Amino acid sequence: MASTQTPSLEHWDIRHHNDVEWLPWGSKGNARVKVLGEADGYTVAVVEADAGYEASEHEHAHAEFFYLIDGSIRNQGQQMDTGDGYAAARGSVHTDFKVQRPSVYLSIFRL
Repeated sequence: MASTQTPSLEHWDIRHHNDVEWLPWGSKGNARVKVLGEADGYTVAVVEADAGYEASEHEHAHAEFFYLIDGSIRNQGQQMDTGDGYAAARGSVHTDFKVQRPSVYLSIFRL
């Protein structure tokens, strides 16, 4: 028998893409971000970046997860194309991230 109760949204942060504003992203090139949810200090973000965008060097204080929805980037010397992803462990150092052609990607991180 199916439940007729409305599911609880307590402890959920659900955001609809079309309702979220784009914000500037990074400082080395043209990119923008939509934050689609936050919980326990983690952020789920979709990023659109033009060719030439580069991430600043940084160390990960927490794990970071990435999925390339569309495009082409170089990450830590590795070529990544549509459908590729990575997980970076806490303590990893990000020294090489450059968008090679316009890209859209999902990033899950904690600052």
